Amino acid sequence: MGKYMIFAHAGHEHTADSGNSELLMWALGIGLLLILGALILFVLYAHRKAIKTKLTKIVRSLITNQNKLIYLVYKLVLPAVILAGLGLLLLTVLLVYDGNIAVLNPKGSIAQEQFNLIVFTVLLSLIIVIPVFTLTFYIAWKYRAGNKKAKYSPERDGSRILETIWWLIPLVLILILSVTIWKSSHQLDPFKSLTSNREPITIQVVALEWKWLFLYPKQDIATVNYIQFPEDTPVNFEITADAPMNSFWIPQLGGQIYAMAGMQTKLHLMANETGDYNGSSANLSGEGFSGMKFVARASTPADFDRWVQAVKRSPEVLDMDTYKTLAKPSKDNPITYYSSSNNDLYNTVIGTYMTPGGHDQGTSNLQQGSRHNHD
Repeated sequence: MGKYMIFAHAGHEHTADSGNSELLMWALGIGLLLILGALILFVLYAHRKAIKTKLTKIVRSLITNQNKLIYLVYKLVLPAVILAGLGLLLLTVLLVYDGNIAVLNPKGSIAQEQFNLIVFTVLLSLIIVIPVFTLTFYIAWKYRAGNKKAKYSPERDGSRILETIWWLIPLVLILILSVTIWKSSHQLDPFKSLTSNREPITIQVVALEWKWLFLYPKQDIATVNYIQFPEDTPVNFEITADAPMNSFWIPQLGGQIYAMAGMQTKLHLMANETGDYNGSSANLSGEGFSGMKFVARASTPADFDRWVQAVKRSPEVLDMDTYKTLAKPSKDNPITYYSSSNNDLYNTVIGTYMTPGGHDQGTSNLQQGSRHNHD
């Protein structure tokens, strides 16, 4: 009964998250289109006299009352301001809507460091972005065709002071970003273990078509599309694939890392508080990619121990026949628990792609190992 309750809860959360994500994407698209439209209208208004002359020649035979056309061109500035305001409003709503942007709502130590890095780089970039866009609008307005008061200053071309300003500032910012990237690349290395007063837990991850298999070697259990671990406890993920290249990602806990056949990558994460966090594939891997999602639950240590004991009572066992069936391509797989698994399954999956016989030979070796374990 507990299994189906967990699955129902996760399914509800997935549906709500998908709906919110779709709404946010629509808001982002509409906001960007409105801002683009405002920029186009602003440019048209800034050059309205030249446009009026060209349009007058083109539509002279079609439009009898040219004053209406001139009036419309002059009035473009009002819808431009309105569209720009609506676009900025939608983008603001996008950023603050329900706090539902995972990377902007970190719940782990690594995710928090990455969030701080994002904020720092964005603020640093605004030192360039804001003046550039401000000057773009200012210059387009001041030196428009209809402004007869604009002063022509050709002597400013090649000014050492101006050249120094707009070359030196970007160079300083690039230098700061270079040092920051170098330090953060080592500090946030996914292969780097996390320090904690609690013993780390190891979870082996196998990316399949199109589902995630999780193996707990110490607890001798396995799950599909669901993981659980204690809060404030380092989780050492060992990741591989028995399918096309994929990417393992829990946005609220940290960045993604690739899962590749015949190779092992590592990712060290830690949740700072209890909760359910959405995980997914961050790499296109075929027609079932969109349903390749899982739930990562951080719980108290006591709840984690109870969950492990509940999984051990599951009637499902991950033997070779079960794994062969599981490894076949399938979409939208439900959460599944296995009370035990082949102890050497993870290493054999990696070795499958490193033997002369390829995948078929590796599968045969795994089957022989499974029979030996049963004997």
